[in-house]
Amino acid sequence: MAEVVVLLDLWVSPFGQRCRIALAEKGVAYEYKEEYKEEDWTNKSPLLLQSNPVHKKVPVLIHDGKPVCESLIIVQYIYEVWSDGAPLLPADPYARAQARFWGDFVDKKIYECGTRLWKLKGEAQQEAKKELIEILKLLQAELGDKKYFGGDAFGYVDIALVPFCAWFYTYKACGGLSVEAEVPKLAAWGRRCMERESVAKTLYDPLKVYEFVCHLKKKYGIE
Repeated sequence: MAEVVVLLDLWVSPFGQRCRIALAEKGVAYEYKEEYKEEDWTNKSPLLLQSNPVHKKVPVLIHDGKPVCESLIIVQYIYEVWSDGAPLLPADPYARAQARFWGDFVDKKIYECGTRLWKLKGEAQQEAKKELIEILKLLQAELGDKKYFGGDAFGYVDIALVPFCAWFYTYKACGGLSVEAEVPKLAAWGRRCMERESVAKTLYDPLKVYEFVCHLKKKYGIE
């Protein structure tokens, strides 16, 4: 009997995009189910509430009826369950631990700080901008002159970070942060990642992401 793989997701979610990229890299066929129609965060499907009763949010990977929650945990699950395709994580235990460290760093820093950048104004926004620049410079230093964070192999840290490349335009338009000017090597890395089919078919046009953010700002009165 063929296995059943379902991904509960939201099109613009960088966290869900991680899962989509990992599934594409592994060549896993799955059913995509879009949550939050019309960006109504209160309208959660019974399947989502049943599958993720703790956090009640996407993404959720449902594999043969068993739900897996939280994006980086899902990526690690994909790495462990499907052996074909890209390895995603290094074979060496120390290198694997380092990849998980930087993935966790991205998880804890980028989204929260980037959200403050487009939500806030004045001094608070400038603080968020300064903090995000420092975060991106740390990541650029870790990347160094490598093609990808894992060297020549596209993998876990790249998957954790690359969805945010679609948000770089929003960071500049809303907060005046030019990723190209501040961290040119990281910007070049993002362009290299976009040459991969798994990334190119998953990430949305930065202008579409910006329109989504403008919609949110208007909806919540953050103009």
